[in-house]
Amino acid sequence: MLMAWDVTPGDENRPENTAHCRLPTAHYFHDKSNMIKVIVSDNDSPWKEILDHYFRHFMDFFFPIVHEAIDWSKGHEFIDKELQKIAPDAEIGRRTVDKLVKVWLKDGTEVWTAVHIEIQGKSDPRFAERMYVYHYRLFDKYHRNIISLAVLADARKTWRPNRFEYDCCGCRLQFHFLMVKLLDYADRMHVLATSNNPFAVVVMTHLKGLETAKDIYGRYAAKLRLIKDLYERGLGREDI
Repeated sequence: MLMAWDVTPGDENRPENTAHCRLPTAHYFHDKSNMIKVIVSDNDSPWKEILDHYFRHFMDFFFPIVHEAIDWSKGHEFIDKELQKIAPDAEIGRRTVDKLVKVWLKDGTEVWTAVHIEIQGKSDPRFAERMYVYHYRLFDKYHRNIISLAVLADARKTWRPNRFEYDCCGCRLQFHFLMVKLLDYADRMHVLATSNNPFAVVVMTHLKGLETAKDIYGRYAAKLRLIKDLYERGLGREDI
C-alpha cells in the first residue's frame, strides 16, 4: 500500500463515500462560521507501510550506492524489536518512523541498516545526536556493522543534519550518517513522473502535500491526479 486517504472534501461525515485508496488522513478544525481553519496530515503510518512493502525500492531510490552494495538474493529481514531494546522511544510515532533491517553485502558481510524518517514540523537540535546514540547503542549491544540512514520530510530547506561531533581537549568524536531531503526533489518532478520506482510517487505525493498544506481542495485534486497516474502505471488497487 503506497498511500492513505480517508476523507473526501465535502463528505467528511459520509464514510460511505470514502475513497478506497488511502492517502494521508486530513483532520478538520472549524471555527464558529464552520470554515476550515487548520489541516493536519498523519504522514507516519503510510511511511511505515511503504517501507514494509517496498524496502528494496526505498534503498534503490534514496540510497543507490548502498543498494548496489547489497546482495539482494539473500533477502532482507526487519528486526525492529532489536531497535526497541536499545531505544524504547524509537517507535512509530506521530512525527518519526524508525526501522531496522538486516541485509547482507555482496562480500558476505552482515549489515544492519537503521532507517530514520523525520516528519516533525520543528527542527530538532538533537536529531544528529539521536542518530549517533542509536548507532553506537546498536553496535555496542550486537557488534554488527551499522549503516545509519536519514530521510528528512520537513519543509525547511536549510535544516540538513548529517553528522554529530564534539571536540574537547584533544579528544574528538565525529559521526557521519547518510541523509536525503525530500525537498531536493521539488525541481525534478518531471523525472519523478516517468520513474517506475514506487517511491517516485511517494515523493511526488509528499511534495504536493506540502504545496497544498492549507488548500484542502487543491490537495484533493492533486491526490486524484496521482491516483490516476498510479493506475496508468499498472499498479493494482491493493498496491495503491
